[in-house]
Amino acid sequence: MTRSLYPALLRLMLATTLLVGLWQLIVILGAPRYMLPAPLSVLHTLIEQSGLLWHHALVTLGEIVAGFLCGTLLGTVTALTLSRWAFLRSTVLPLLLLTQAIPVFAIAPLLVLWFGYGPGSKVVMATLIIYFPIASTCYDGLRQTQPGWLDLVTTMGGSANRQLFYIRLPAALPSLASGLRMAATAAPIGAIIGEWVGSSAGLGYLMLQANGRMQTDLMFAALIVLLLITITLYFTVDRLCRLAMPWQPDHTGRHTLINGERS
Repeated sequence: MTRSLYPALLRLMLATTLLVGLWQLIVILGAPRYMLPAPLSVLHTLIEQSGLLWHHALVTLGEIVAGFLCGTLLGTVTALTLSRWAFLRSTVLPLLLLTQAIPVFAIAPLLVLWFGYGPGSKVVMATLIIYFPIASTCYDGLRQTQPGWLDLVTTMGGSANRQLFYIRLPAALPSLASGLRMAATAAPIGAIIGEWVGSSAGLGYLMLQANGRMQTDLMFAALIVLLLITITLYFTVDRLCRLAMPWQPDHTGRHTLINGERS
């Protein structure tokens, strides 16, 4: 932990304290408990129901990670394919745009019908949500390689495959990293939506059950666990991206999200 991280953590703790204070103030002003439970009540539920929350969190985490890996693999392969074989662009790119014209949430019931109530349909949902951001950012990065680098490889007799994997792909890593960071925050949405449509386990399933029984405390506790999972996934991906690109300068600071900068 570097010295520069302490001010960022201090600002994050201050923002969290202000948010919780505002939450408590709204409760004191008379918000019904079944609509907005007190922060201490949610904290008590987090501790008391930790075993139940842990069980469902593991299910959701597995679906998120599997969907993230599948979406990243498919998106990257699609971008490399489009970059390597130009004749596919006129056919595949319109199909990619067409898939985004249909909201993934609208086909969630079909995915549950096709892949069942188990984790499979949730993994597919998370994969579909992050597939396009990964494919588009990686493809944009591959297209923006500096022409001088490509001319140098051509002059030295490098093949198209060497040009792609040794020059264009490393040059596209910053763009791909942006897509991965976006995907880290979007993948949990796919898993939760899938669990809402049909499941027997997971945080989304637990929220539905708690909502039906008016257990608002438990709903908030599940939301907090999901928030922690998403934040952890984001910073893990961010850290891995930085380790994979030691040559890439960072002019915005090491922890851009904590510092309030997303670029």
